[in-house]
Amino acid sequence: MLARSRSQQRMFILASIAFFLGTASINALHFYSVATADASGSAAVASQEPTLEDQEHGYELVLQREPDNQVALKGLAATRIEMNNPKGAIAPLEKLVKLNPGQAEYATLLADAKQKAGQ
Repeated sequence: MLARSRSQQRMFILASIAFFLGTASINALHFYSVATADASGSAAVASQEPTLEDQEHGYELVLQREPDNQVALKGLAATRIEMNNPKGAIAPLEKLVKLNPGQAEYATLLADAKQKAGQ
């Protein structure tokens, strides 16, 4: 009877070890798959961010429909300045100054853009 009990204990211990290793392996695989999915998902999100050219084109489309849209004018000017195109920023800044003659910020940005463009 004692021999049978020892053999059952060994089987129980071996089964417990196998169960422990199995669950640990499954959890490790799950963790690895989640980590790699997050890494590839964040790369996909980063690639979906609009480029400066996309932003510029978007502002131009808005201004075709609404030529006096001040948000689009300011965004277009800022985007072109960020693209190192101060000459392209002059026209939208001039329109902003014309629409808002009392706002010194636009006049300052226009003067800076003209200076950078060499005018």
